[in-house]
Amino acid sequence: MISVKEALEKVLSHVDVLEPGDELILDSLGQVLADDIYSTIDIPGMDNTAMDGYAVQAESTMGATHSSPNILRVTGEVAAGYLTKEEVMPGTAIRIMTGAPIPNGADAVVQFEDTDEEIRKAQNQPLSEIGVFREVEKGLNIRRAGEDISSGSLVLTKGTLLRPQEIGVLASLGRDVVTVFRRPVVAILSTGDELVDVGKPLPPGKIYSSNSYSLAAQVARYGGIPKRLGIARDSIQSLEEKLKEAREADLLITSAGVSVGDYDVVKDVLAKQGEVTFWAVRMKPGKPLAFGVLRLGKRAVPHLGLPGNPVSSMITFEQFARPAIFKMLGRRSFDKPTVHARSESHIKNKDGRRIFARVKVREEDGGYIARLAGPQGSGILTSMTLANGLLIVPEDVPAVQVGDNVVVQMLDWEQEI
Repeated sequence: MISVKEALEKVLSHVDVLEPGDELILDSLGQVLADDIYSTIDIPGMDNTAMDGYAVQAESTMGATHSSPNILRVTGEVAAGYLTKEEVMPGTAIRIMTGAPIPNGADAVVQFEDTDEEIRKAQNQPLSEIGVFREVEKGLNIRRAGEDISSGSLVLTKGTLLRPQEIGVLASLGRDVVTVFRRPVVAILSTGDELVDVGKPLPPGKIYSSNSYSLAAQVARYGGIPKRLGIARDSIQSLEEKLKEAREADLLITSAGVSVGDYDVVKDVLAKQGEVTFWAVRMKPGKPLAFGVLRLGKRAVPHLGLPGNPVSSMITFEQFARPAIFKMLGRRSFDKPTVHARSESHIKNKDGRRIFARVKVREEDGGYIARLAGPQGSGILTSMTLANGLLIVPEDVPAVQVGDNVVVQMLDWEQEI
């Protein structure tokens, strides 16, 4: 039985970054850039206004006050996306909308709130003149050409994770396609004579195959492409037949069949068709965990044999499959965010394993509080729905006492804490 750290190192040593390919930018969300991105344009493309108002020469506003406004002659109007041939001269102004190019001759923009435009509108006066209530400096409310991105500059570097903001930057550059590292195809196979797929009647003594769905959802959540292979029965023949469908996968995940029972055949097939790197990890839940490489046709496919208990399956996925997917995606960090919290629960560590206890974390008095999210049995899947974090009890800590400071691996930052 090896440690969680050793097990993760062995898993990651058998996977690598996948080859790059082109994706439409919206389809690339959550993927990693395989090339540097340089701009071919200035953004903004020309000086433009950051406010609705009047383009003026700053000198024309000198001495203006609310009680004694400077009156300027309005010679035109320009909206975003359009140009004007009118030029701003001393004593004149051009009405301008946010994003519109700055007219020639203007060196500042006075926002509407600093003029008498509303007063004139209320009195049905024409806007052929405008009163300015304040002095302004040159450059006020003007966004300069290239102040965000200049032509030829490096905008995004290889290895950047594409979030919505990076997608927006790519679109602002006019890019509709981007080169990213390919998403891994993850084959998911549940094993067991007791399993029935969802949507079918449930005979006595049977259970629905929930693991394949929770695992597929986890794969999709972390950027992989799930490929559900269905259910293999508790026989070597059934398992080998199903495994043929995983030949093109980048990673194979099986659920159940890795313990010490008479019908736990996954380890046997793994040993027959490949190599077993380890089959037990010093953690709770999730001790029965197999990893190795399966020879499927001409390909060697990394294989994670997860426990059959639903909580164990999800937690071992978080610790091992998720980092493997991240590495294949080209991501630089594999860690979940962690917080330091004060425990409101007593947790015993009876056998020197690393415990991942399901907890609900909340914020209180500027810090975090963690409380067990109900019973901790590895078959109680609803406890995962009540948890937003996993409290980590190290192998060498015999117990966590109420009030102890602990480290919590956060599962969901978006849940209210």
